[in-house]
Amino acid sequence: MAKPNVTIRFANGALGSVAASADGVVGMVVNGSAVAGKLVLGTPYVLRDLDGLAALGVTNAADDANKFLYQCVELFYGEAGKGAELWVMVVATATTPSAMLDPNNDNAKKLLRVSKGRVRTVLALTSTAATVAENAALGSDVATAITNGQALGEWAADALYAPVLVLIEGKGYSNAKATALPDLTEGSDNRVGVVIGQVMDGDTAVGSLAAVIAGRIAKIPVQRHIGRVKDGALKIQSATIDGTVEIADADIDSVNDKGYITLTTHVGRSGYFVCDDHLATLVSDDYHSLARRRVVDKAYRIAYDTLLNYLKDEVACNGDGTIVAAVAKAWEADVVAAIANQMTSNGELGTDPTDSKDKGVKCEVDREQNVISTSKVKVVIAVKPYGCAKFIEATIGFTAIQS
Repeated sequence: MAKPNVTIRFANGALGSVAASADGVVGMVVNGSAVAGKLVLGTPYVLRDLDGLAALGVTNAADDANKFLYQCVELFYGEAGKGAELWVMVVATATTPSAMLDPNNDNAKKLLRVSKGRVRTVLALTSTAATVAENAALGSDVATAITNGQALGEWAADALYAPVLVLIEGKGYSNAKATALPDLTEGSDNRVGVVIGQVMDGDTAVGSLAAVIAGRIAKIPVQRHIGRVKDGALKIQSATIDGTVEIADADIDSVNDKGYITLTTHVGRSGYFVCDDHLATLVSDDYHSLARRRVVDKAYRIAYDTLLNYLKDEVACNGDGTIVAAVAKAWEADVVAAIANQMTSNGELGTDPTDSKDKGVKCEVDREQNVISTSKVKVVIAVKPYGCAKFIEATIGFTAIQS
């Protein structure tokens, strides 16, 4: 079973835990302009539906400086549905996605702090056209945005105990340059997904496809693939790979094989579906899949909340300073019960139906750590994900059928 690639540490000043029911909470950092008396740049606002933008003075009018914000929120709620919790922060027009995500800046980092860890997925969106170097397949800011998005995600896990995943756009992409795309499957940024594609209204690109993907994330359980066919097509009418080439005519294989999140179509189904749920890391990485990332991050949050109850508590120890076995077993049982009750019982972890003891989670407290001398208790937690039918191979032929 895969183990989290982050360590749960406790120290003075740790933020409080977050309710596990907020799995679909999304935070959107987007370029725009202040609206006198209504919208302040750099201030997080919470929305529950598209109508919430009216109080911020944001409209869909052609001359509204925040029209792009309106379009992105509209696309998000078109997919997520009314009631989804969306945190929005508007930053100056000149702010790039890499600057939005940089944990040394007070943009997305501030949004995560103000939300007190409620946000699970962060979007960094810009309406500004990308600057693309000669012979490059993506805008020059994308690579830095990936690096900063990973750093932001790691900071959120280490400092807030509230891990997040990050979605950015592959701005500046052209279908003609598909083979020149940087290969994200050679990277190690397993908290960042890069979305390529354009939502269209006629011949005009509107909003952000990443906002639609975030809407799908907001409404499905953590273990579910965002491209699951049973969940139906995305709620968009028209899409292209780059603003000009329709999805059905695009080089989707090159985009998908190099680890980008993009769209596809299925014969016999109308509409657009997510091709795969890549994150920008090796295919062999346990967290290459966005669904796997969400599963382990939820388990992380639950484990943190459970173990926090023991912080600064007395620990009964043996003569050599190691934790008493009965105490260790009690800790383990609490963690397993919490994760099983909040995840396994909801179908979010895989179990063996023939094994009544399989709860989809294991927890082990280190019995050899000298707690008296180190004041530290080491705990290892492992959860069991589902497999995913990304490929189905069937053979069909004739036979003489007998009753």
